Amino acid sequence: MILLITPSSKAQECVHALQEATGEPAHVAGSFRQAAILLRAQEYAALVLDQNLLDAEPEESEVMLEHAATAIPVYVNFAISSTQRVVRELRAALQRRKREVASARNSAEQNLRNELKSNVTAMLLSCEMALETGELPPSAQAKMRAAYEQALDIKGKLGIAG
Repeated sequence: MILLITPSSKAQECVHALQEATGEPAHVAGSFRQAAILLRAQEYAALVLDQNLLDAEPEESEVMLEHAATAIPVYVNFAISSTQRVVRELRAALQRRKREVASARNSAEQNLRNELKSNVTAMLLSCEMALETGELPPSAQAKMRAAYEQALDIKGKLGIAG
């Protein structure tokens, strides 16, 4: 969802163009107070902010941005920007955010994989050593073999070679 924050007379035209271009619903707030109310009620992917309104109401903009959560801000001067430019700026910001999220997800996955790799290897070695002793009762041996098989399954899902 997109929130367009501007008192501009082009707001309705612009919000329609943003909806058409992104396929996401868009709302208009004519002031930062209105925007803060909307931000408390719903989560937005992006905030398109009128630069002139930011300059006119800097304190209100700070309060509003505190409620923005993870919404990406896009700053636009509606006095000189066409609707097409606003759409381009928003698309670029959303694409940047998508790349950042994918990169963060990949990094988190790799960190988790690295953390689990040594634990899974230790589990496999411990199970192998316990099974090789031959001193385990049959029921304990069956449980140890099941733990070993589960550790192998985790190793495969993590993509750990060897």
